[in-house]
Amino acid sequence: MKSRLLLFLLFITGNILSGYLFAQPTGWQDKVKWFFAVEKINESEAYIVANAKLIDGWHVFSVNHDPAKADFTGYPTTFKFQPNKNYRLIGKLTDGKKPMTHNDDLGTSLYFEKIGVFKQKIEVLSGNKFDVEFDYSFQICDELGCLFPPDQEGKVSVSGFIPKNKDIVDEVQENTGVSGDTNKGAVVDNIHENRGQVKQVDSPRADGQESKEVRSLWSVFIEGFVWGFIALFTPCVFPMIPMTVSFFTSSTKSRKKGIFDALFYGFSIVAIYVSVGLLITLLTNNAAAIYEISTSATLNLIFFAIFMLFAFSFLGAFEIRMPSKWVNSADKKADKGGLVGIFFMAFTLVLVSFSCTGPIIGTSLVNALTSGSVIAPAVIMFGFSLALALPFMLFAFFPGMVSSLPQSGGWLNSVKVVLGLLEIALAMKFLSMVDLAYHWNILTREIFVAIWFVIFAVIGFYLLGKIRFSHDSQVEKLSVTRFMFAFTSLVFSVYLLTGMWGAPLFMIDGVAPPRTHSEDNFRWAKGPSVNEIAMEIASIDKEQHDLFKEYKKYMHEVGDGSILVFHDMDIAQEYAKKMNKPLLVDFTGHSCANCRKTESKVWTNDKIRPILKDELVIVSLYCDDRTPLPDSEVRFSEILQGKIKNVGNKWSEYQIKRYNQISQPLYVIQDLEGNDLTEAIGYTPNIDEYRKFLEKGLSKFNKQQSSNE
Repeated sequence: MKSRLLLFLLFITGNILSGYLFAQPTGWQDKVKWFFAVEKINESEAYIVANAKLIDGWHVFSVNHDPAKADFTGYPTTFKFQPNKNYRLIGKLTDGKKPMTHNDDLGTSLYFEKIGVFKQKIEVLSGNKFDVEFDYSFQICDELGCLFPPDQEGKVSVSGFIPKNKDIVDEVQENTGVSGDTNKGAVVDNIHENRGQVKQVDSPRADGQESKEVRSLWSVFIEGFVWGFIALFTPCVFPMIPMTVSFFTSSTKSRKKGIFDALFYGFSIVAIYVSVGLLITLLTNNAAAIYEISTSATLNLIFFAIFMLFAFSFLGAFEIRMPSKWVNSADKKADKGGLVGIFFMAFTLVLVSFSCTGPIIGTSLVNALTSGSVIAPAVIMFGFSLALALPFMLFAFFPGMVSSLPQSGGWLNSVKVVLGLLEIALAMKFLSMVDLAYHWNILTREIFVAIWFVIFAVIGFYLLGKIRFSHDSQVEKLSVTRFMFAFTSLVFSVYLLTGMWGAPLFMIDGVAPPRTHSEDNFRWAKGPSVNEIAMEIASIDKEQHDLFKEYKKYMHEVGDGSILVFHDMDIAQEYAKKMNKPLLVDFTGHSCANCRKTESKVWTNDKIRPILKDELVIVSLYCDDRTPLPDSEVRFSEILQGKIKNVGNKWSEYQIKRYNQISQPLYVIQDLEGNDLTEAIGYTPNIDEYRKFLEKGLSKFNKQQSSNE
């Protein structure tokens, strides 16, 4: 009897412990800890600093992360500050350090590992102590999936500041006795760890951060160098090389002096262009300004217009020139001689060649501004000017090489025309970014690819001499070099043509709109889906045919458009019962990269697609859906440690309660009563493993149905 009682007590205790240890969700709280502080700038301004400390393998997204550039994956960190008469916000929330960058087939992501730092500048309007309260939202991910915590609440206390307004200062001193010198230089170390006190904020760089930044700036420099090299072969620059080199080597008494003058001439070119880059850097001296430039619809439309303007200039419609007064003034100063004269000779070259180099400079600067780096404009101008200046310096050392240069002629205008056509292609990128971000659906993938196909076909035929623009001379003989450029362009245009039928076109990934941004998911080329065909077959059960038509309005296309899913759990369960099919529950997210990979690569595989379309009903529950819930459904969740405010919070809580997991994607198959037929599985890119998971659920469902008959 005692032994049975002991076993019973052990059984109960074991169940209680296992329920406590294993039923607790693997939530977001053990992946990231938030720390908040006030960092004093001066007597009346401060930063509200938020540090997200992450465990290894997890990352949080930058405030500058743009889901539109990552196939709409990744949720940027946001803070919403509560209005308070004691302070006002200055500018927008910014990253406290440079984020890491990751590029893959989904696009570009900006994020932090180990430590994420975010700053909001404020002006203090009161000398009294007060609290700054805010809500913040974020997403954290690892290589297997992402977590979507509900919106969190935080606050920090601010004290020891003196407002700029003297009347307020006097009132503060009278009421509180705080003197103007009190607490000068003090930093409020009021730091809260999820509403708990800690004593310091540490903001170390994530490992590998420096190397990523250096590589990024190197790529910007190389891009500038390539643009500069291209500018050399324009009609405004190329003829100047032998003329200028001859001047320095023949007008001086010693070769040494000629070489020195030529070197100073090249240095002056670099200094002039880098100065332009530095000026733009000063005008956009923070990451927030760069982010606004790279994501603003207005500015991207302006960039589109500028590129089209450059294109028309290169094609011969008009010339973009510097004011003649500037050119004449610089030319007069160049006649003075000495180093000053040489500098103004370089300045004259910059002004005179602007009709050719201006569009190229504009293109490179726009690319630099949208790269995300504050100093990119100066770096790209350094690369551009170095490539432009090197020939003048190189030929001064080896003047005999000048004779080996090809003769000026009609081929220089051909370079301008090709650049003009390329400018039109690049302009489409900026228009596409706006179209994607604002869901205009004007520049679809078909139209974008069609424009690029025509552009590169025109380049090919133009280089073959079949098309002529103004200022072009007759192509009497076709050089091997010209033929190879034409051949390459035509081959690339044929490659692009395949994209009109839904080909992936990996060579222009990140430039062209994604395949899902097409007019009908290329159904006109692929034909109707298996579901649609099945429902039209006369032998199909009329009841199922009518059900499909009735519920079609609740279904949404995913992947390549051939797979239909529900977003409402109740409607999906209702439909599954009527169709007598098991339900595949898909916990997903709009900004979940692995979810999109599963939909586009696993679900569309020929071993998986027929099962999903013909034998299962699918419901996709978006755990980051920001659609607000009715006030009657808003409540505090103990599991999420936050308020259930929107649809995504609701599905996140359901996922944790039911499956003890919060990361997406997560898949499970349920029967008609909502009971699980399989264990829940996460991201599974292996096709055979995912098929076994589906077949296991179907097998159990069929056995269940057989036993019920």
